[in-house]
Amino acid sequence: MELAPVVLFTFKRLDVLKKTIDALQNNYFANNSDLYIFSDAAKTESDKQAVNAVREYIHAINGFKSVTIREAIANKGLAASIIEGVTEVLKVHQNVIVLEDDLVSTNNFLNFMNESLERFEDHNNVFSVSGFSFNLNMDEKYPYDVYFLNRGWSWGWATWRDRWEQVDWQIKDYELFIKNKKAMKAFSQGGSDLNNMLRKQMSGKLDSWAIRWFYNQYKFNGLTVYPVKSKIINEGFGADATHTKGSSRRYIPILDNEKNVGINFPPTIDLTISAQKKFRYKMSVFSRVRSKIETFLGL
Repeated sequence: MELAPVVLFTFKRLDVLKKTIDALQNNYFANNSDLYIFSDAAKTESDKQAVNAVREYIHAINGFKSVTIREAIANKGLAASIIEGVTEVLKVHQNVIVLEDDLVSTNNFLNFMNESLERFEDHNNVFSVSGFSFNLNMDEKYPYDVYFLNRGWSWGWATWRDRWEQVDWQIKDYELFIKNKKAMKAFSQGGSDLNNMLRKQMSGKLDSWAIRWFYNQYKFNGLTVYPVKSKIINEGFGADATHTKGSSRRYIPILDNEKNVGINFPPTIDLTISAQKKFRYKMSVFSRVRSKIETFLGL
């Protein structure tokens, strides 16, 4: 199996970046994996010291087959950094595994991602692989190690060049989409937050690569592969986070601490209805309001 490169995006949070790297170095496939690090530039004068500290640290990273570093001259922001960085790496690789600097992985994260990439490479309806999984309280009788949802997630994910190249980052059909109530309802099956996020993106109130990625997955009727037990935990909730401010209680997963490397895949590629229903509840208006209350209460 040819291992996918790992692409890591970082900005100014050295403390969580160190946790991310430490965990990644302990992955079983780390020594044989190429690591690309994209370091965004300071946005303000006050960011420069933190960015410089991050850049000093990343130049000392080892434990991988190779380490390639790209340091932006001017601040791009997360969305542009990821779109441009992933596009660059996919010019020379067929697939890619993507992390941000606050995602701590289990030892078998790279195993899961690479085996899933190989397994579903020729299945174009599988748009991406997610390393993170909500705690969906899957039935103990569920016999497989993965399930399929109609929405992706951005906390440790992977995809293939041919899927990435299909994406319309400009969302040129947006005006037609918002006039089609049936289409908007179908898109919201992936979560009650999606239509509002896309609206904010298109009106300039949000700068997100992920909502555009999710929308394109919807257009192609694509699926995302998720592990029943998460290979990722997000350690980035806090004041310096770009998109993960507030309470993290809703996102605490059941981590795969058993360190298994074998994966029991389902024999067919279909939406896992039971998981989709539980995921929709996690992303429902009720759940999101409760999360805001927990944030207000400091829980």
